[in-house]
Amino acid sequence: MKAFEMTEQKDFMNRLLCSPLFDNFLISEAAIHSAVSYAVDGHINPDFYSAEELAQQQLEGIPFLPFGRLRPIFFELIRGKHAPSYFKFILQLSPENQKRTVAASGTSIPSSDISAVYLNILYQNGALRMTTGVSYRTFIPDKSFEKEWDRYAENFLKKNGIIFL
Repeated sequence: MKAFEMTEQKDFMNRLLCSPLFDNFLISEAAIHSAVSYAVDGHINPDFYSAEELAQQQLEGIPFLPFGRLRPIFFELIRGKHAPSYFKFILQLSPENQKRTVAASGTSIPSSDISAVYLNILYQNGALRMTTGVSYRTFIPDKSFEKEWDRYAENFLKKNGIIFL
């Protein structure tokens, strides 16, 4: 796990909420504390969509909605004169992107041993941080994939001109 503190908060928030940069990540959970508190469970409600709609909207085989589907709603909840006192977004790679990332990492850990790969974005006490995380299905003493995921996240930020500590 690696933590990145965003030094240019306004720029990062613009990229998060006003651009498609994070749209392909899945949103597993979100919380926003402003005038009232909002909690979002990103699980797709299977009773809401027909099988045909899931296929048409490319939601088959994924447990959570893509961040881009909820980004406009999050933007509306956060924008205004007052910054929220707190928010968090727990993003994860889609199953397809997770398989590709694990394969490209060059580690010996099979993708089937990894349950999720995360980016956690947290605003609290005036600080905006993004942390990486990996959740395994079983105990794995080899942390090589975690180090690679940390490196990928750092390169993602740099490539997109996001300034961090």
